[in-house]
Amino acid sequence: MPLTNSQYDAIIRTYEEKQNKNRHALEERRAYVYSHVDGFRELEDSIASISVAQGRKLLEGDESALHELRLLLRNLSESKTSLLTASGLPADYLEPVYDCPDCLDTGYINGRKCHCFRQAEISLLYEQSNISRTLETENFSTLSYEYYQGDDLIHFQNAVETCKKFTQNFSFDYRNLFFYGTVGTGKSFLSGCIAKELLEAGNSVIYFSAVGLFEALSHLSFDYKNKEDLHGTYEDLYRCDLLIIDDLGTELTNNFVTSQLFSCLTERHMRKKSTIISTNLSLEELRNRYSDRIFSRITSNYMICKLTGPDIRIYKKLHKAE
Repeated sequence: MPLTNSQYDAIIRTYEEKQNKNRHALEERRAYVYSHVDGFRELEDSIASISVAQGRKLLEGDESALHELRLLLRNLSESKTSLLTASGLPADYLEPVYDCPDCLDTGYINGRKCHCFRQAEISLLYEQSNISRTLETENFSTLSYEYYQGDDLIHFQNAVETCKKFTQNFSFDYRNLFFYGTVGTGKSFLSGCIAKELLEAGNSVIYFSAVGLFEALSHLSFDYKNKEDLHGTYEDLYRCDLLIIDDLGTELTNNFVTSQLFSCLTERHMRKKSTIISTNLSLEELRNRYSDRIFSRITSNYMICKLTGPDIRIYKKLHKAE
């Protein structure tokens, strides 16, 4: 999951493009002000001459020159602001423009990757996992109840309402979801619905199949040569706003998988970072396959949604063939 050099370079290029775009936007604003706000350019031009004059005084021993310079520059700044607002422009119209004011569009804060850079990494990896393509067709806007009847319909309707509340309250109400039930009943679909809503709201979302998750955790545990590169994977797993673990139970389960799953769920719970798990296992199979600790963690800290009914994917194929 760590970025390749080409992926990293691609993200860096986007920051260069942002900087160039915003620099150009500021230049256009300045040109507009110079041509439409009388006296503004003259005020700006006077700053240089005043600074030189006060600097000369300072060199000649005038200790009050620096204080005078600060007062003069403050007065000039206030005059410039007055001219802008009198012309119907915002007071900060000529302040630098940034897509991310936290890192000033550099991607880094004090030598560490900014949250916007991390989101760019996540988005790039998300794109390459083909999940984004899936979300174009599998989301709340394409949701349909036509494949469900009776109790199956009630289960699905309840699950949909739970998902909508989960997304609506996500920013202030820490929750986790556990979808279980028979194959093809909409568990992954609902996870995708939530993922799309939260991604569009600016939250970081990471999707893993169960097989992919434990492969990543294996690399984190045993790939000592690439430990530094894999640090980003660790950060994603434990710091992303939402982690989706799809098809739990399809992986080869052993002691390593069990211990890593428990550690992952526990760490994210302690950080109050939400997790969604989907599985075709029954609750009894979940307890037998993993451990009482994992079973207790899930049943205690997750909203449980059971989905039942026919396999919708097979249903669609059959009706398409007709």
